[in-house]
Amino acid sequence: MATLQRTQVADNDASTAGFRIGVDVGGTNTDGVIIDPSQLQSDNRGIVAWHKAPTTQEPSHGIDEAIRAMFQSANIQPSSVASVTIGTTHFVNAVIERDASRLSQVAVLRLCDLIIGHYALVKGGLEIDGSLISDISETEIEEQGRIIKEKGINAVVVNGVFSPIDTVEKQEERAAEIIRRIVPGCDVVCSKEIANLGFLERENAAILNASILRFARHTIRAFQKPVKELGMICPVFITQNDGTVLSGQEAARLPIRTFSSGPANSMRGAAFLAQGQLEEAAMVVDIGGTTTDAGLLQTNGFPRQQAAYSELAGIRMNFACPDIKSIGLGGGSIVRQGSAVSVGPDSVGYNLKRDSIVFGGSTLTTTDCTVMSNEKLELGDRNLVASVVSSTELEIIQSNIKDKLERVIDKMKTSPEDVPVFLVGGGAIIAPDSLVGASKVIKPRWAGVANAIGAAMARVSAVIDVVKSTETKSATQWLKEIGEDVIRKTVAAGASTESATVVEQESFPLPYIDHKARFIVRAAGDFDFSKAATLSVEEDPEDETDSDVFSDRQRSAHVREKRESTTEIILSTYRPKVRDRIWYISETDVDWISIGCYILGTGGGGSPYSSMIRLREDLRRGAVVKVISPKDLKDDDSVGGGGGVGSPTVGIEKLAGNELLEAQEELAKVCSKRITHVVSVEIGGSNGLQSMILGSTTNMNLPAIDGDWMGRAYPTQWQTTPVVFNERSPIWSPTAMSDGNGNVVVMSRTTSDFMVEKVLRAALSQMGSHTATADAPVTGAETKRWVVENTISQAWRIGRGVVRARRENRVDSVAEAIIDECGGPSAGRVLFKGKIVGVERMLRGGYAYGECIIEGADVRVDESHARSSGAGPGTFRGRIKIPFKNENIAVLRLREGDTEERQEDVLGIVPDLITVIDAQNGEAIGTPEYRYGLLVIVLGLAANDKWTKNERGIELGGPPGFGFHHLKYQPLGTFTEPMSVVDEFDETPAKDFHRVQ
Repeated sequence: MATLQRTQVADNDASTAGFRIGVDVGGTNTDGVIIDPSQLQSDNRGIVAWHKAPTTQEPSHGIDEAIRAMFQSANIQPSSVASVTIGTTHFVNAVIERDASRLSQVAVLRLCDLIIGHYALVKGGLEIDGSLISDISETEIEEQGRIIKEKGINAVVVNGVFSPIDTVEKQEERAAEIIRRIVPGCDVVCSKEIANLGFLERENAAILNASILRFARHTIRAFQKPVKELGMICPVFITQNDGTVLSGQEAARLPIRTFSSGPANSMRGAAFLAQGQLEEAAMVVDIGGTTTDAGLLQTNGFPRQQAAYSELAGIRMNFACPDIKSIGLGGGSIVRQGSAVSVGPDSVGYNLKRDSIVFGGSTLTTTDCTVMSNEKLELGDRNLVASVVSSTELEIIQSNIKDKLERVIDKMKTSPEDVPVFLVGGGAIIAPDSLVGASKVIKPRWAGVANAIGAAMARVSAVIDVVKSTETKSATQWLKEIGEDVIRKTVAAGASTESATVVEQESFPLPYIDHKARFIVRAAGDFDFSKAATLSVEEDPEDETDSDVFSDRQRSAHVREKRESTTEIILSTYRPKVRDRIWYISETDVDWISIGCYILGTGGGGSPYSSMIRLREDLRRGAVVKVISPKDLKDDDSVGGGGGVGSPTVGIEKLAGNELLEAQEELAKVCSKRITHVVSVEIGGSNGLQSMILGSTTNMNLPAIDGDWMGRAYPTQWQTTPVVFNERSPIWSPTAMSDGNGNVVVMSRTTSDFMVEKVLRAALSQMGSHTATADAPVTGAETKRWVVENTISQAWRIGRGVVRARRENRVDSVAEAIIDECGGPSAGRVLFKGKIVGVERMLRGGYAYGECIIEGADVRVDESHARSSGAGPGTFRGRIKIPFKNENIAVLRLREGDTEERQEDVLGIVPDLITVIDAQNGEAIGTPEYRYGLLVIVLGLAANDKWTKNERGIELGGPPGFGFHHLKYQPLGTFTEPMSVVDEFDETPAKDFHRVQ
């Protein structure tokens, strides 16, 4: 809240204690606390003083004010302070605002062996087993260093393939030393220090980290300044995303680790205040002046980390962050009266004391309503509110607040059972004393400064994320060994030896890779104050002054205004470029197609994200991407195709290079006719973009066919429409497979398409589990008979529908928008809406098998809707099960206490498309991303009739093809041919039509 408050909490002896000071610099308030560690078991929990006041424009002034106020109230001498720990949102705000005055230009060197013309791609990188793709070239890196120096760039990122598991070759570190030698004084960031597996996401995170290094050093020096001026000689720490600390020196080197420290501080503070009450995982709900942040506090006292990927300022990354859900509810939330009473999401924020009615203002807020409903709350003048809000309205408002909190708690739970809920933050006064979904509601004393308490008592941590072989050593043995290593790493980071322990560990096998598992182990411990270490950032007389560090609001506003004025695609008027029956793909088209491809992937196919980025960059470098309609093919044209094959874990790290082209070139050596067009093996997932990527390469320069061989994603090569037609067998012979590093397998002859799949899967594991195939060419006439038509157009339309729904704030109806783009209500339907409450996975033959359990719930985005109760129009009742083999197989209604799968319980089944989308943004969720708590919509789309009009299609692509012989295919709708973008938008008059040559 916005009031200045300070108090001496206990009569502790302040003369000799090694006090810990915590300060959390938020966007609205700066909170401070002083804790005496020798008094933690007392009634006052060692809390000597606390302070809350509005954040100042220059945060160092607010820090100085907070510490001085607490020193005065508790009569504490600076010499008795052992540490000052600060949490801040300054670094992340600079990124979100894209303030050019605080961000630096960054050069990137990728250590890989995929030379595709970009000057920053140099030799290096590892396979997933730790073996070399190639060693780094010192000459290459020196050359890039000279280019970087000439351009005046002083921040460089070095990113190597599988660098997080590189403990022997140390390629990134060696490359960094070369760059530092060639470009003296530059900042070099090794990506492995920033994030874990996920090449592009790790690179993005490293780039953001590098861009903010100069500003981070300035900011941390400014934070240290009041500490020094007050006469303290203690270290200054900065809290990081997992609720532990970094030294000032480390935070200046790795500022990205502090981006989500605010919510983490509150959760760690709640853990401190809950000692003796935290016997199970608990929900921490931090209610501020404007927003409420909810997150799960694990029994180890640390917040649950976000799964997979996150986005910041529109950039996808994978660095560790607490899993937090934020809603627009706080002590300053504005209450609107009338026919429909509403609460928030807008707020008076730090102007509460000026604008709220109880303080003499004219804006009705949640604080006003809380004061009216709670006679014991002594805040402002409740008489000022009495004539403004009626008892009936007050009841509705309280119910609205309660509902919002219950919904966010329900979304963040990791099991259906009730959990303890800790309410913290200055706005916690607006919350009720009981909540559905909460086994108990606890409002601990000093909850208003839990964030500062979390900072003061933060610990030291370290994590190891590595891939190991389980052929000769069990997962249990590896966990023990890695646990010992991470404890040593934690001690090296500053923890005391006796306090460092493992707090989290997990392991899971990798698909398609024999005897390989990924292990993630985290340890934490208390800081060892006896260690003599350099913890602060040294002053640099050549750096900018403090007044330059904190750019004035006008500069930030100018940057925001410039960004917001950027021309945005107008959906209602956008037309794709189509001339002479050729669709010339734009960046907008690529974005929409990639969204649609993942939705058509039915849970599999892999995320198109990296392929989308590559195709977009190709366009920016001048590539021309052409798509034509299948009906414009000549009968004697030669159509080639193929796509990526491999482990999803490898795919997120080892980006595609030119293996598609290599496979095509090798296959051409054994084929009598060169191809004239390219087609994707599947539209679903990443492979949906491969025909456009391959066709637009300089060596090929061929148009892609608006279609594919599946109309979706399937796990095997024999689940394709040419095999369904069975006009000649085998279809996929000859075939070739390349790993992009010079290793190519050519299978010139085979007995069946089933054998092609078996042989290539066996070779795959020996080629790094990441390859691309080139399929035997087929004629234009065969393509026109066999191809699933207009699927690139279909993906484009689906993506456009999702983007339109998001932009027009209609995410609640995004499922219906997708169905409309696919032919309307007769072509598909919403099968279920709810929350994922269970996921089981296993590996079998290299494929990811499993089941996803979804419980009916109200998934609407609008927080004012009623919470899941089985009554609203956004709610489905009961539970469903989705079995999957890479892709979703079926949607089956579950009966209480009955595990038998009955025909009458089939809501949808292959070959119809079963796709799961995120109810909050309309994006597809792949089977590897299924996890408890996700609110989802399950869509069923009618399969192309090439799969359903004969028994062979049902046998290969339907229930028998996945081993579900006890269930029969029953169509969920009537297939509607997707409308061709070429047909709809061709600008060429019909009389000028000519076929593509």
